[in-house]
Amino acid sequence: MTGGSVPDVVGVYGGGRMGGGIAHAFTVVGATVTVVETDAAAARSARERIETSLARTVAGGVPVAGSFEVVTDAAALGRCRLVVEAVPELADLKHDVLRRIAAAAPSAVIGTNTSSLSIDGLADALPDPSRLVGLHFFNPVPVSDLVEVVVGRRTAPRLVEQAQGWVAGLGKTPITVTDSPGFASSRLGVAIALEAMRMLEEGVADAADIDAAMTLGYRHPVGPLRTTDLVGLDVRLNIAEHLERELGPRFAPPQVLRDKVAAGELGRKTGQGFYPW
Repeated sequence: MTGGSVPDVVGVYGGGRMGGGIAHAFTVVGATVTVVETDAAAARSARERIETSLARTVAGGVPVAGSFEVVTDAAALGRCRLVVEAVPELADLKHDVLRRIAAAAPSAVIGTNTSSLSIDGLADALPDPSRLVGLHFFNPVPVSDLVEVVVGRRTAPRLVEQAQGWVAGLGKTPITVTDSPGFASSRLGVAIALEAMRMLEEGVADAADIDAAMTLGYRHPVGPLRTTDLVGLDVRLNIAEHLERELGPRFAPPQVLRDKVAAGELGRKTGQGFYPW
C-alpha cells in the first residue's frame, strides 16, 4: 500500500447523502473538491448539506484543511485526479454518469461508490475500463472507518494500490475485494438485515429487541433494522433484488420490506421505516 495521502484535486458526481459525505471526507484532509449536481436547486441543497457537516466537524475540534465547490457543469471536473461517482444505485444512471465523467476528466481515475453493482458491468460504459475502481464508502461517511476497494477484471493493478493509499489518507481502513455480487459488506449486511425482517414478520420479537440482540449480544454498533432505516429501505430493496438475481432465493426480499417501500416508509429520510424518526 502507498502512503496515506489523497489527490490534491478530487471530483464527486452526486451531492446527496453519500456524495456529500465523500466530499466532506476529502475536504477535511486537504483536497480541493468539486461536486457536480444536476441543477441549481440540487446544487444548493448539496452545498448546504456539506457546509453543515463541515461545521459540525470544526465544532468538534477538527480543522478543515481543504475547500469545496458545487457546480452543475461536469466540465469543471477536468482538473481532477480522481472523480468518484455517487449517484443512486441504478445501472443505467451510473452508466450515463460514468460516460460523462470519462468525457469531462479524460486523465482522472474514476471511482464508483456502488454498493452492489458489478464493477465489470459498469466499466463497460467507459472507453478505457482500466480507469475504474470500486470505492464503496459507508453511511455516514464522515465517521465510518471502512471503505471497500473493489477490483474489476480490467481495473489497472496500479489503481488498487493508489486507492488503498487514498483511503488510508482519509483516515479510514481499506479492505480489498474482487468484483462479486454484493462484494463483502453488502452481501453480509443485507443477509443479516433480511433475516431480521423475516423474524419481525414471524413475530419472533419486535424491531428494538431484534436489534438489541445484535448490538448487545454481538457488539454491532447499530442493529440491522435501524441500519436499514439509515441506509434507506428502497436502497436495501434494490440491493436485495439484485442479489436475489445473482445469488438465488436466499436474498429474496421479505414482504414487509416490499410493503414498506410501496407505502413510502423508506426510513430516516421519510420519517418512518422500521422506526419512527
